[in-house]
Amino acid sequence: QVQLVESGGGLVQAGGSLRLSCAASGRTLSGYAMGWFRQAPGKEREFVAAIDWSGGGTIYYADSVKGRFTISRDNAKSSVYLQMNSLKPEDTAVYYCAAKLGPMSSSTGMVDYWGQGTRVTVSS
Repeated sequence: QVQLVESGGGLVQAGGSLRLSCAASGRTLSGYAMGWFRQAPGKEREFVAAIDWSGGGTIYYADSVKGRFTISRDNAKSSVYLQMNSLKPEDTAVYYCAAKLGPMSSSTGMVDYWGQGTRVTVSS
């Protein structure tokens, strides 16, 4: 089992920045891709960004966040981070950390482990 705990959410004005962190525990994350999904009120959970374990840590972003968000991981600390810049009101959502054995999928059904979520609110 893997436990994922997110932190760093909060309220920020449009144009501002936040850094989300996700710490994993319970077992080694060797071979696991790590990523972030989000769920806005009344909407389905959607893929945001991911970084693979292998292949030099291949990175993927949703088109909506490219150029504004940066994902990174520290395998020694079993952690993944999401730096969010130039935030927009439409980025308001609960952000979930995710782990998947092998390459990450943008499909929520393929994720092996979820965190409990951290809320991000961007005011206009």
